[in-house]
Amino acid sequence: MSAFLLAFTASGQASLDQLLSRHNTHSIPFISVEELKMLQQDKNLVLLDAREPEEFQVSHIKGAVFSGLSDFSSEEISASIKDKSDFIVVYCSLGIRSEEISEKLKAEGYWNVRNLYGGIFEWKNNSFEVFDSEGKETEKVHAYSKAGLNGSQMERKSINLN
Repeated sequence: MSAFLLAFTASGQASLDQLLSRHNTHSIPFISVEELKMLQQDKNLVLLDAREPEEFQVSHIKGAVFSGLSDFSSEEISASIKDKSDFIVVYCSLGIRSEEISEKLKAEGYWNVRNLYGGIFEWKNNSFEVFDSEGKETEKVHAYSKAGLNGSQMERKSINLN
């Protein structure tokens, strides 16, 4: 695991597996960043970004649609994704908020849903490209930590991964 990712785990020393085990129910199967990269050209793939608007604007995976956890609407998703069998991958920073949205999708009858293991940090740590709000490739990823994840609120900021 890279030093970058370690800096954003809850304790700074816990592995990503331990972090996800503590905060996720594992009700939604994971998909690796490598698997997603191979599937990215599939026209039937729906890629949802579960992060906050400012995180999405700084950078997101190409083809992702903003669905934000705090702004999530089952009605909007049902209106835009009509086929409950569509292959849906949901991601966030690490894979915690994306599980919450994935569970909501599952409750709405979507059965082919995956949670991106390690989220956008793992994606970027594997040297896959991310894009800003203007569609330009960027090295920045918006850092986010929810209060309670590590006992304190981290400042939200954009960081350059180069």
